[in-house]
Amino acid sequence: MAPELSTFEARRRANVVNNAKLLKDSAEVAAKMRRAAAPPPRPAASKKRKAPEPAPRTRVMPTRSSARLAGAGSESDGAGLKLEDIPAELKPHQPKRIRKGGDLDLSKLQVEGQRWSSTSALASFVQGAQPGVRTFTEEDIKDTPDEKLKGLRKEMDDLKLYEGWVPNDIKITPERVYALTFHPIQDKPIILAGDKKGTLGFFDASQKQPEPMDEDDDEPDIPLPEVSAFEVHSRTISSVKVPVFDPNSVITSSYDSSIRCLDLQTQVSSQLWAPEDDDEDLGITCIDVSPETKDAIIFSTLEGSLGRLDRRSKEKAEIWNLCDNKIGGFSLNPLLPYLVATASLDRTLKIWDLRMIKGKGELRHPSLLGEHLSRLSVSHASWSRGGYLATSSYDDTVKIYDMTDAMKWKPGHDISDKQMTPAHKIPHNNQTGRWVTILKPQWQINPADGVEKFAIANMNRFVDIYSSEGTQLGQLDGEGITAVPAVAEFHPTLNWLAGGTGSGKLCLWM
Repeated sequence: MAPELSTFEARRRANVVNNAKLLKDSAEVAAKMRRAAAPPPRPAASKKRKAPEPAPRTRVMPTRSSARLAGAGSESDGAGLKLEDIPAELKPHQPKRIRKGGDLDLSKLQVEGQRWSSTSALASFVQGAQPGVRTFTEEDIKDTPDEKLKGLRKEMDDLKLYEGWVPNDIKITPERVYALTFHPIQDKPIILAGDKKGTLGFFDASQKQPEPMDEDDDEPDIPLPEVSAFEVHSRTISSVKVPVFDPNSVITSSYDSSIRCLDLQTQVSSQLWAPEDDDEDLGITCIDVSPETKDAIIFSTLEGSLGRLDRRSKEKAEIWNLCDNKIGGFSLNPLLPYLVATASLDRTLKIWDLRMIKGKGELRHPSLLGEHLSRLSVSHASWSRGGYLATSSYDDTVKIYDMTDAMKWKPGHDISDKQMTPAHKIPHNNQTGRWVTILKPQWQINPADGVEKFAIANMNRFVDIYSSEGTQLGQLDGEGITAVPAVAEFHPTLNWLAGGTGSGKLCLWM
């Protein structure tokens, strides 16, 4: 009989059986897992292809590699280490970039290198004004083949700047000159000018320069010239006229919607015309009078209308609406005062016949004979005694039209497109900007030398003189001219010429 097992032995044998069962179960689970993870069977291997013949070995040169493509940014050193990974105390010292202040001249800031050396991209933005740079020189006079033209050019070149005072000392008006003219008297040069605040100034160039106060002083204090100025208008004086047939009268127009006449003998300024309604604003841009019709005053307005005032009649002024835009300037044919040439902001030069008035009511207007359209606005139209028309416009040209056969025109004549095409087109910088009065050509009314010529200011601080054929006769300059003499005009008969500047200064050539 077997001996009885103790309690300990019985537990040991039970544990052995349980462990054996656990091992068996674990082995079965592991076998199932291996079968599930086993890869699928590979397909049968294909037949081996014949290996190609080895290519001859060539020496492989090292190639450049892109740091950017390799992942190294611009902020890394040569070893590929980014600067941001370097401690701040070990980084190379970079000087602080100081902000640039004040005005910078691009000609001194150009980047070095042929790639950046061109400035053509900015050339179209540069205006043509180059103060002091002549566009007509003594060489042009010497090289003139025609002896008659050469003589005319020498005569214009002989005109010298007034020596009594420098231009900066002759302040004919307190503000910018908008209109200027000579008194027709031939005994002495008397210039009249109107400014933007309505002041009318007078300067007598025959006055003698006083002696210096202290003759021992190296820079003596020379007294300023005598100038008379009167506030005859409340706004810009747009025109000043002294009729040759009535030299005691000074007729002025203004943006304050009035036309006035100053009697030089009584020294009283009388109002000739203003709108009946005091609240109506009808700025006058230009006036003109003709020796052939002494009592008729023609005027243009900021609203694009043209008016006719008869000083003998008490009737109202007749006003015709001709344009939708401002009429900047106009003129009458000196010998045929019924012909009017207008220059407008609508880019047109138009010729009207006052002998034939058409329409009724507000549609009533003179007969339109012809027109010419420019690329940009036309500033002024000036008619010469011989029948030539000169215009200035913002397309940087001065155009001359041949209308010498106007005496043959019947009322309502239709001017052909060919005749309305400029006979001469002169390149001329007319970009005045904000601080310079608009450049306008002005013919000499009745030249004593018989040569038809007109003057127009040059943005390089000169005054240009041209003939009716578009030939330049002269370019006037002188020491002490510090601004553009924008408002330039001849004496009616003599070869005296004056120009007013944006600061009210006067330049005079005689």
